[in-house]
Amino acid sequence: MSRFQVVSGKGGTGKTTVAAALALALATEGRRTLLVEVEGRQGIAQLFDSDALPYEERRIAVAPGGGEVHALAIDAELALLDYLQMFYKLGGAGRALKKLGAIDFATTIAPGVRDVLLTGKACEAVRRKDKQGRFVYDYVIMDAPPTGRITRFLNVNDEVAGLARIGPIHNQAQAVMRVLKSPQTAVHLVTLLEEMPVQETADGIAELRAADLPVGRVIVNMVRPHLVDEETLRIGATGRRKEIAKTLTRAGVTGSAALVRPLIEQAAEHAERVGLEREQRAVLAGLGLPTAELPLIGDGVGLAALHDLATELRKQGVGEEADS
Repeated sequence: MSRFQVVSGKGGTGKTTVAAALALALATEGRRTLLVEVEGRQGIAQLFDSDALPYEERRIAVAPGGGEVHALAIDAELALLDYLQMFYKLGGAGRALKKLGAIDFATTIAPGVRDVLLTGKACEAVRRKDKQGRFVYDYVIMDAPPTGRITRFLNVNDEVAGLARIGPIHNQAQAVMRVLKSPQTAVHLVTLLEEMPVQETADGIAELRAADLPVGRVIVNMVRPHLVDEETLRIGATGRRKEIAKTLTRAGVTGSAALVRPLIEQAAEHAERVGLEREQRAVLAGLGLPTAELPLIGDGVGLAALHDLATELRKQGVGEEADS
């Protein structure tokens, strides 16, 4: 299984929640995962009920079997300071540049450089080894930008081509692309069973494939349960009032006649939703990728819910590749 797992999705699909659940799922049985945030929203800290994440790796959860989830919020300005120190040994001069606003200026006018810094920090964590030559993290999971920007964000080599054709920035972009376009990486897309998110997912997959970036799974989030069977759906959708009224009466429901109309309306709405979801599942099936589904969590997502979602991912085979 790829050691670098990138999670993207249309806004509102819950990609941060899915990334967090994936980090927990992959951290089982004593593994160590690093969950990386690059958008500065502190969404990971909120999910794990933690203080705001600093620009350093810290443990935020323990998985079943003693595994650990660590997290890092990558700050582009601080990553650039690290970069300047690493390649140019600027030290205090780099900090002076930050005070003068030069760091912010550089990362704002050159978004391609910003993306190299963000992806480069994550790729460094993927490659990092301890003194015994073992990988420090078994998996690195990135909560990445939304689907509409994910290909441009990851395809950093093209983004910086016009800015730096030689030198350290160019070399850094090349090193990042060697990781991103290798079997070490998989880009997962999160969607809902709705037309717009599914279409954006299909478009995102096409863009990733055109850029030769490795696509992993489609993860369908917030799946609502089907409350009635197919026969009941047909009865409700066709409005068979007499049958419904008789059934209610036999069940001992008083005032059944007044209940028939709202029940038929609700059943028709449910039947329509089920039909639309079936259509979107067919579209996703046509993409030719493995899929997983996660249920809608009605009471908000906390740490307990994340563990439940991680368990659900494991049941559907996400993470089991690591055991083989």
